Amino acid sequence: MASGSDVIERPEVEAALPSAAPARRWVVPLLLVAGWVLSVAWRMWLSRHIVLPIAHTDEDSYLNTARALAGGPGGFSSENDLLRRVGYPMLISPAFLGDRDFTDSYRLVQLINAMVNSTLLPLAYLLGRRLLRLRRSYALLGAVAAATLPATAFYAGVAMIETVMAPLVVAWLLAVHRWIERPGPLAAATVGLLVGGFHLLHSRGLVIVAVHAGLVLLLFARRRINPPAILAALLPVLAMALVNAAAIRYLGNKVYLLGSTPGGGTVEAVASAQGVVRVSVGVATQLWYLVVITFGMAGVAWAAAVRELCRPRHGDAVRWTMGVALVVTVGVAGGASVILAGITGKPLDAIYGRYVQMLAPFWLLVGLGVLFTAGRRVVLRRAAVAVALLVGGGALIAVRLAYVASRGHRLRYGGFSAPDLVALTGGLREMRPVIGSLVGIAGCLLLVATALVPRLRMPVLGVLVVVNLVTMQVIDHRIVRPAVASTAPTPRVADVGVRPGERVWASTGVHYVTRFNLSHQVTWTDVRWFSERPPAAAQVVFARWAPGQADDWDGTAYGFVRLGGNPVQHWAAWRRA
Repeated sequence: MASGSDVIERPEVEAALPSAAPARRWVVPLLLVAGWVLSVAWRMWLSRHIVLPIAHTDEDSYLNTARALAGGPGGFSSENDLLRRVGYPMLISPAFLGDRDFTDSYRLVQLINAMVNSTLLPLAYLLGRRLLRLRRSYALLGAVAAATLPATAFYAGVAMIETVMAPLVVAWLLAVHRWIERPGPLAAATVGLLVGGFHLLHSRGLVIVAVHAGLVLLLFARRRINPPAILAALLPVLAMALVNAAAIRYLGNKVYLLGSTPGGGTVEAVASAQGVVRVSVGVATQLWYLVVITFGMAGVAWAAAVRELCRPRHGDAVRWTMGVALVVTVGVAGGASVILAGITGKPLDAIYGRYVQMLAPFWLLVGLGVLFTAGRRVVLRRAAVAVALLVGGGALIAVRLAYVASRGHRLRYGGFSAPDLVALTGGLREMRPVIGSLVGIAGCLLLVATALVPRLRMPVLGVLVVVNLVTMQVIDHRIVRPAVASTAPTPRVADVGVRPGERVWASTGVHYVTRFNLSHQVTWTDVRWFSERPPAAAQVVFARWAPGQADDWDGTAYGFVRLGGNPVQHWAAWRRA
């Protein structure tokens, strides 16, 4: 990365060979296209075992909304009125067009995910070339390392918004760099459109909208842009907000919300010394997590970015892009910690890394850029910062876990929030911060040591890609497959005799995961819930089947005949006689 006096500028070797350029100018685009296709295929292969949602209730909410947008029946959403977003359901809604089984639609969702998620590869290459000024070979293999990072690749297999966020982050920061480098209405509109995309996708986009607004004001104050450019930068954000509002209005009551709107509870949770400490530790944990899963490169990148902010040597474009990325990183981590602190009915999490994962590929690439462009002393100083962050963060988290344990409690992983950390540390049942720090330190020192020897750089980047692939295999075997086995109800709804067109209800006595995955298979109607007595309109119901237990539901008392089900999974389908 070109970060002030840290960087040793190197002339591009390719520029010295103009005669070879015409013959080779299509090599990189072809490699990127081939890499994108392979990336899509790899993601689809990884998701081959997932035929029903495993990340509840987020997946259920997005899928129900997508189905309603496509003209089908609605369902519930765990969102609330204030933070409701429909961008991702709009993206995957084509999968629900036509009359097909849910598993077929879900596979199409995974294909859409894989195609969008894999755009990280060409975007990461552009980032390496335009912002970090890397050689083509380094930029290509670095892009592969970023595109295979488990923090991003994992989500392509499930219907979760994180599959879109990482490519969007890289695209946005590339656009910011271009805009500052060459201000103009088209560049401003491009940045505004991408920021609007964040707002349309998720509530964490509010942080990016706020940063975008601050950047626009700063550029205007410094006379870098004029009023027309301000409009070009802000109107697309407003347009995306209106699109979100229009889609919500179109949905009407087809999708009903179960989430609670943040209010006084959130303020009370952070308006005390204990609340401030809790939020601060949450932010520190998320930042530590980013350094671990990028093998120290995020820490290296942050040190270089702060240096660039304090003592700029490479122009405003790099400086401001790094500043924007730093503010967003801290802002997203802080916002997530504040919101989660206000959810008092939710068990405490040792870590909830989903919101910051979208930034991991960017910081990985910036860290690699520092290693490959800076001098030996600079690299060692930046690596020392990364190691210090890993040691300090690991110690802080270990102390927190020990303190909570001493009070008779146990902190758990947030749901599907850090699968890569689980795989890297072997901590499926508990968080292992010391091992996580050691993994990050070992990876950082290895990358630094080999980066100082130019001939070893490409092999080490290859090793990093292999580590990502192996980590994804561990995630598949230790997290994904067990989750599939424990959440997929058997037999299928169609196999027990539930017929299309029947009015189906589900009892809240059925475990919510089983209830949701049974309901997804009913594609022709919205499956509503009841507690004990089914409504008169219900023709088929899913209820608890627990022979010999007090809460076993007896449908004969209400005029139903059992069709079948699974007493081990505690569910049965009943039809009104």
